[in-house]
Amino acid sequence: MEKRILLIDDEQATLNMFRLMLMAYGYEVLTAENGEQGIEVFSREHPPLVLTDIKMPGMDGIEVLKRIKEADHSTEVIVITGHGDMDLAIEALNLDATDFINKPIQRHTLEQALKRAQERILLAKSKEGEVTVNEVGRAAVINIRGNVTSRSEPYLLEAYEKAEALGRDAILLHFDDAASINGAGIAVLTQILLKGRKKGHKLAITGLSDNFRRVVEIVGITKLVNIYDTVDEALEGLEG
Repeated sequence: MEKRILLIDDEQATLNMFRLMLMAYGYEVLTAENGEQGIEVFSREHPPLVLTDIKMPGMDGIEVLKRIKEADHSTEVIVITGHGDMDLAIEALNLDATDFINKPIQRHTLEQALKRAQERILLAKSKEGEVTVNEVGRAAVINIRGNVTSRSEPYLLEAYEKAEALGRDAILLHFDDAASINGAGIAVLTQILLKGRKKGHKLAITGLSDNFRRVVEIVGITKLVNIYDTVDEALEGLEG
């Protein structure tokens, strides 16, 4: 797999720190010190992955994200936000950012975001379905990969009907490591959960990353359903 990444940050010290970290992960690192320069490098080099700060003078990270997605929607973009900037993080997700990481940067958070981006790149090249249904114990499990957006609605509704037809006690929505969700996707997910509650199904969500768990908590999905790390934990919780 091609491991090239464009790193955009207006602070030289941060740029150097990230560059060294990314090189240690085996990436060929392209750098830019502002948004305008970042777009120039992207247009010339076409890297599959971009890591950009949100708050920069001139062209900020949100505008960088928009420009990159307009040029090549398949490019994975991770945005760097300040602590507490969840509004900006959610705005970036709504523009199809892959993930967000908060300053000060934690190594494991960066690793998770990079892993998700690489898995999404592989998923885009794969013919494997993004939504599948299987049975685990007494639960029907809807497995979700890729990016959950408004375009996911028919696939998720079809998967829910298949899960319901299995006649299990519980229906779990399990998010793969490569999965992400934007605002429109949250609306689709809410629709599925409300449908399940109306029909009296036991529901749970599993597998969300820490970042996406925070997002669904902020928008109130946790009022509709419990969230667990794994399917096994969900099954245990539903039995309690």
